[in-house]
Amino acid sequence: VQLQASGGGLVQAGGSLRLSCTVSGRTFSGYYMSWFRQAPGKERQFVAGIRSTEGSTLYTDSVKGRFTISRDSAKNTVYLQMNSLKPEDMAVYYCASPRFSGTMPTIKEGEYAYWGQGTLVTVSS
Repeated sequence: VQLQASGGGLVQAGGSLRLSCTVSGRTFSGYYMSWFRQAPGKERQFVAGIRSTEGSTLYTDSVKGRFTISRDSAKNTVYLQMNSLKPEDMAVYYCASPRFSGTMPTIKEGEYAYWGQGTLVTVSS
């Protein structure tokens, strides 16, 4: 199983970016998908997750109303649209796929077996 993340970059505060993560090596539709992030000197934290089929999503409080997670099963890709970016959003963002099939995403990092390589998001103030 491989996850290939892309889309990070440098953006001014208030700007937008869209991250993408393409999954290969497993049946995409059978697994929920999530994004995590890790800021310098901090632990990796859950950002957003989307269930295995279109529909329910889960967000950490700090990104609600600004970030949107979505998935395109035809492209085996999950997206994270990030709007109204703040300096505190600056981090390396990782997409993640769980160890076992399931429908609803979890914030528990240990449940994820496969990780993308990380893509850096830099927000200038």
